[in-house]
Amino acid sequence: MVFLNGQFIPEKQAFVSICDRGFQLGDGIYEVIRCYQGRPFRLGDHIERLFQSAQAIRLELPYGRDELAGFVNRLIADVTWDYADIYIQVTRGGAPRVHEFPAQIHPTVLMYVSQGQAVSPITLEQGIEAIIIPDTRGTLCNIKSVNLLPNVLARQAAAEAGAGEALFEREGIGVVEGAASNIFAVRKGVLSTGPLSPYTLPGVTRDCVLQLAKAQGLPVELEFLSREELLTADEVFITSTSKEVLAVTILAGQMIGDGRPGPITLKLASDYRALIKRECGI
Repeated sequence: MVFLNGQFIPEKQAFVSICDRGFQLGDGIYEVIRCYQGRPFRLGDHIERLFQSAQAIRLELPYGRDELAGFVNRLIADVTWDYADIYIQVTRGGAPRVHEFPAQIHPTVLMYVSQGQAVSPITLEQGIEAIIIPDTRGTLCNIKSVNLLPNVLARQAAAEAGAGEALFEREGIGVVEGAASNIFAVRKGVLSTGPLSPYTLPGVTRDCVLQLAKAQGLPVELEFLSREELLTADEVFITSTSKEVLAVTILAGQMIGDGRPGPITLKLASDYRALIKRECGI
């Protein structure tokens, strides 16, 4: 079943107009929420970010926060997978194809569930390789919009290089984030990640990790690091809804640290899993 504009219907019966502005113009936003044994993690934070994205593109959502949370919980009520992902997409709706906003707006709201996959134990043990590529995106990266072509091309470049992620490097600023993740580094016991900005998505997992670091008394710096600073870091890791906390052990062809996930990365990953278990009751 999927949720489409107020109705729960079979997926094969769900259709969106070819005039939908999400399809025609990329005029829309989205969220992905990881569910563990049928329980969504940080649902309220994800819905709040959806509202922030909507406000940023001047789109008034047709449902309130509690209503959306209720729809999500109803959608996953019968899900039996250990890992599932709720995808929410909201567009400005169907209208004649002009760039400016239509006079009458009827947003399209779509939600569906897909089976999620846990990161394999081998990947957790060994970490992943990442590449660094020029950031060709604009300055609205803080909005979780459906305009993901640069991200698609970056992830394809990573796949073709045999890597698990691509990191965006912005001239004059540094390495800002991954194509589908936030980036962290550990240097001399200090945890660094980029500040909230037009170049970075305010990641829900990122926020959790910063909270966990604070609870540990780990020093934190919010700053963008250069390619050279990342390559000489003691540890590098990414965070995302599906990858959770995952070490980067090879970056731009160079080994990070001793080539294995570092102690701070492993501790934060363990604490994050413990947080999931506490909040999701698993």
